[in-house]
Amino acid sequence: MKITLLAIGKTDNNQLQTLMDDYTKRLGFYVSFEMEVIPDVKNAKNLSEALQKQAEGEEILKRTTTADVLILLDEKGKTYTSEGFAEFLQKKMNSGLKNLIFVIGGPYGFSEAVYERANGKVSLSSMTFSHQMVRLFFIEQLYRGFTILRNEPYHHR
Repeated sequence: MKITLLAIGKTDNNQLQTLMDDYTKRLGFYVSFEMEVIPDVKNAKNLSEALQKQAEGEEILKRTTTADVLILLDEKGKTYTSEGFAEFLQKKMNSGLKNLIFVIGGPYGFSEAVYERANGKVSLSSMTFSHQMVRLFFIEQLYRGFTILRNEPYHHR
């Protein structure tokens, strides 16, 4: 199974990028993982919230196929413990799934078209984090999930 994280806009914080690169490298021992950055919408300041979500949504949907499982990282999504998220990942792997795509939306969330296409929603927290921090938190939780599945000492129970 391949896991992709789609995110809108680049990370301009080098320290966060270094940490994301570290966890991405670690993940490579467990699963095929990549993060794909979708460029910010041009002239976003001149667009309404709805038009910006629509433009971002079109870019997200261009990067998926009907065979992919698309999971939105959304504040209204299902919350998991780290162990529960590891079980979620195991079930996806056991199902024979080829591509599991997680998506971090833009500043206003997702368009209706993306919500309609999505196969599920996951919430990392009921708190709000910057889009750049969410990337790091999510990649770390993916890594943690795989170490839990392998009974490795990274996660303390």
